[in-house]
Amino acid sequence: MNSLIDKYNIPGPRYTSYPTVPYWDETTFSPEKWKETVIRSFHESNAEEGISIYIHLPFCEALCTFCACHKRITKQHSVEIPYLESVLKEWKLYVELFEEKPKLKELHLGGGTPTFFSPQNLKTLLEGIFETVDIAEHQEFSFEGHPNNTTKDHLQTLYDLGFRRVSFGVQDYDPKVQKAINRIQPFENVKNVTEWAKEIGYRGISHDLVFGLPHQSWEAMEYTIRKTMELKPDRLAFYSYAHVPWVKGVGQRGFDENDLPSGEEKRRLYEDGKKLLEDLGYIEVGMDHFSLEHDDLYQSLIQKKLHRNFMGYTSSNTQLMVGLGMSAISDSWYAFAQNVKTVEEYQKIVEEGEIPVVKGHILDDEDLTVRRHILNLMCQLETTFTDKNSFPELDNAFEMLKEMEKDDLVEIYDNQIKITEKGRAFTRNVAMVFDLRMMRNKPETRIFSMTI
Repeated sequence: MNSLIDKYNIPGPRYTSYPTVPYWDETTFSPEKWKETVIRSFHESNAEEGISIYIHLPFCEALCTFCACHKRITKQHSVEIPYLESVLKEWKLYVELFEEKPKLKELHLGGGTPTFFSPQNLKTLLEGIFETVDIAEHQEFSFEGHPNNTTKDHLQTLYDLGFRRVSFGVQDYDPKVQKAINRIQPFENVKNVTEWAKEIGYRGISHDLVFGLPHQSWEAMEYTIRKTMELKPDRLAFYSYAHVPWVKGVGQRGFDENDLPSGEEKRRLYEDGKKLLEDLGYIEVGMDHFSLEHDDLYQSLIQKKLHRNFMGYTSSNTQLMVGLGMSAISDSWYAFAQNVKTVEEYQKIVEEGEIPVVKGHILDDEDLTVRRHILNLMCQLETTFTDKNSFPELDNAFEMLKEMEKDDLVEIYDNQIKITEKGRAFTRNVAMVFDLRMMRNKPETRIFSMTI
């Protein structure tokens, strides 16, 4: 395995979209074209599957120095109401495009720290959205909760509004690691919010663990996993730490590069962590995710309904996902769009009555073909080609895959690729073979985290 790590541990995307954000072609994009794709997608899908909404709530009281998200650090809670008013105004701009009532299938509150906002203010926001939509019969509402500031009132208020899923960011319980990433978070805090959620009735509780953090050892990782098992969440995200300190605005300056585990050490954290999770009853789903057998994420894998988008893996699939808030990304299937990245500019543009997108990408026919294959690989660990001639440069892709086949990472059939059990850890590498935009324009500098 070590030789494979040396061979395949290269910078690569996580493929929450294709094309990935650095390869968006902004020359063909405009807000007008974006709106056209939104209207098209809405009318194609709303009546059947409904739509998804992602709301980016960017405020945090303290900076976690492992975080690469778009956020605003402040302790001033006076920012809450003006920001949420802007989110509601942005949503109403989309409602005006639809011309008929949206059916809301999926809703996720991300951040930042959604539980920075008071329960009452979150209720006001959500009721403002709900009065403009019909709620789908089997909706999936979820939010990210910080164990240090999520209250029982947060959990009860959101439960009463239809939320049944919550993910808590744990990362690691080792005090040395917590200090390095500026995330001091006692186990008791996580225990409290998890038990409150279970008591209230949440059926989808998730914990986020991260491997590859500074000063992280296998002994600490094992301790974190075993402590997590005391609480038995329904699912786990077991993420590789993405070290991207060159990205403007990230906080990855709280430690030195030498403090990070080596590629070999990091792979051991993953391999041994995965084995321990499986020994404890968790099943690997897609990439980086594990769940108990009863959880919807595992059931969607079995039923081949697993989906992946900017919110990560989801058990439901909607064609249209509207991203609201500063820096939020939207997906109409035919196009991507990202909002402006500062709170002030976001609020100003919304006040002027404009949808605040700053950049995006219109997918051409080739993009749509590649996107489907990468999604299949990321969600089902296999993809099938009905017509090889429809896939440009396929021969080149298959040549690269033959090397992976020699390493027992994939199995190649006439019109099908399957990722092996051994190859699961290298799923990002397999997907990269099909990334035509990156192959044609390889970056001169590092723009992605390492695949391992």
